[in-house]
This record gives sequence, structure tokens and C-alpha cells, in this order.
Amino acid sequence: MKLTGDWIRKAPTQSVCRLLESAGFQALFVGGCVRDDLLGVPVRDIDIATDARPDRVIALAKAAGLKAVPTGLEHGTITVVANGVPHEVTTFRKDVETDGRRATVAFSDDVEEDAHRRDFTMNALYARSDGELIDPLNGLPDLESRHVRFIEDPEQRIREDYLRILRFFRFHAWYGSGGLDTDGLAACAKLAEGIQTLSKERVGSEVLKLLAAPEPAAAVASMRCAGILRHILPGADDSLLGPLVHLEQSLSVPVDPVRRLAALGGSDQAEHLRLSRSQTKQLAQILRGLTAASGAGEIGYRFGKEAGVDILLLRSAAENREPSEIELETIAQGASADFPVSAADLMPAYQGPALGEKLSELERKWIESGFTLGRQDLLGSDLS
Repeated sequence: MKLTGDWIRKAPTQSVCRLLESAGFQALFVGGCVRDDLLGVPVRDIDIATDARPDRVIALAKAAGLKAVPTGLEHGTITVVANGVPHEVTTFRKDVETDGRRATVAFSDDVEEDAHRRDFTMNALYARSDGELIDPLNGLPDLESRHVRFIEDPEQRIREDYLRILRFFRFHAWYGSGGLDTDGLAACAKLAEGIQTLSKERVGSEVLKLLAAPEPAAAVASMRCAGILRHILPGADDSLLGPLVHLEQSLSVPVDPVRRLAALGGSDQAEHLRLSRSQTKQLAQILRGLTAASGAGEIGYRFGKEAGVDILLLRSAAENREPSEIELETIAQGASADFPVSAADLMPAYQGPALGEKLSELERKWIESGFTLGRQDLLGSDLS
């Protein structure tokens, strides 16, 4: 079997393979690029495994006039950039010691040793530079059946890196079909407390990747049943996630993992997942909008169109209904509306707290009019 994607034949990628092969080393595509090609999914990142040591990869790249960046030198990874295309070139490795968060590795000359240190059988697929498939651990049948399976003993794989618990559910959400692997699920449930040893940044990244899957609800429900969800987001409830995903698909609304995170709830989400500043702001806006007793127009006006749609979708999911076109149009109308009165229009007749109260009164009147009242209508005798 051979890979068929156009990406493998492109000149920059083949040039990286040639610089290794011409020096007598192996250049094997590995992991996601092989998996995605076989699934017919667009390939985004190109990973190459080799028996060449990192310093040799750097020397060969420089001799070929290519940029070599030591992005993960201690783990054997060099990013070789050819014509602006990055290729992660990593020396074959084997684990020497693991503690559930990070591994001490030794370089290897054996592709099978390299395969054995990976997480799932579908990620232990390799291909030569001409696209010919290499399957040292017989992972192809699992990929073809979309069965996410740990390599050999699931508990051992998880103890090597507890993040693999979250990856198990994330990969099922993206690539799995049918029920989750029972041995893998049991191992995740047994070792769930190991998640507490992980950094919040790593956990948050995995959770958002999972929630970005087209259909994450079943995987998240399995996480709850296995006792995983409570270790990530105390107090979270996934009951709204399925209805929300249904509404997104019904209305052709693009996937947004932060919107879906808001559906899960739980305490201190931004802190538990160490969200970015922009993600934290977006989440806070949605949560404020959910607690505000506002109509669609005011939601759009207060929070903007994007956050307004997020809030409307979540409210509708909770009410088990589909938003109307009128509601969506009203949100857009509110988001584009500009309050026609300023503080200067009311001064000096109003000062201090009275000024703020009058502005709020007029703003409320304007919103209730459907944003139709103009400056003259609102100010009336105050304008003079």
C-alpha cells in the first residue's frame, strides 16, 4: 500500500528526504501525516523519522542550503525548512525512563523501537519517501476500522505520559467510530488521578483540541462516565454539549471550542485549563450573557455579533429549541447599532450619578424601540 496525497511528492518535502537518504540514512514519514493521508484528511504537519542523529541532520541540512532549527534537540527533533515548508525531523527513539509527564529517551537505529514508544497503533504507521507504507505494529487494521487502540498494554502507555488519557478521548472524537476501546477506557478510568500531575497548559490544549472535533459529545460523555471529566473541570456537566453541537450543525455555525467549553460549565474553567487571555475574555463574555436577562437585540448590542450568537445558541440548547432567523437577524442588528446619545448631550443639565442614570434610562428606551429612536427622539426637551 502507498500514500497517495500530493503533499508527499512536492519538491520541498522530497528535498528533505533526499538529503537524508543520499547520506545513507532512512527518511520515513510518520504519525499524523501518514494517518491523515490514509484517511483522506488534508495533511497539515509533516513529521519525518530517521536513524540520523540530530547533529548529523543539522549538518546535512546546512550543506544542502536548508534552514535547520533545533526545536527539540534534547528529544532529537530538528525542524528542517525547505522553501518555507517546515518538516519535523526526529531521530528514532526509545524510552529510558518516564514519570507520567516527560520521558528520558535514547536514540535508536530501529524503527520498531521507535514505534513501540508511541501512543496508539494508528499513530505508529510509517511510509518511505515514495509513499510505500511500513506498519511495524499492525496498526493499519485499527486505522481502517477507526478503532483508537493503545499500543500493547494501555496502563503502561498511560503511566509513561498521563496526557495520553486525554489524547485517547480526543483521538476517538476526531478519528474513532463506534464504541471506545474497552481496555483503553478501563485503563483511563483506573489511572484518572494521574491527570492531576499534568500542567494546566497541556490539559487545556488537549481539551480544546477535543472540543474542536466535529462531534465531541460522545467522547466527552465517556469521559464523564469514566470519571475523567471531574479531574479536568470540577462541576462540569456535559448535558448541553450534544444539543449545542446539533444546533451548530443545523445552522451551519462554525465550530468554536470555547463556545462548547461554556456549555460544559464547571468552576474556574479559565484557571483549570490555563486559557489564553483572548479565550478567557471570550468565555467570560459568553457566561455573562447567559446570566443576563436580555433579548436578542440587547445581547448583540452588549456583546457583539459573534458572542451574541454563542449566547443565543447556548440558551436555545438549554431550552431545547432552534433559534429563529429573526433572533439571529436581531443579534446582528444590535451588534451594528450605535447609541446616538452621548454624555455631552446631557450636560450641564445632568451631572455625576444623575448623568449616568439618565444615560442608562435613554439607552434602555432606545434598545426597547428596536434601536429605531434617534437622538432627537430620545433627548426631546433635553436637547434644548
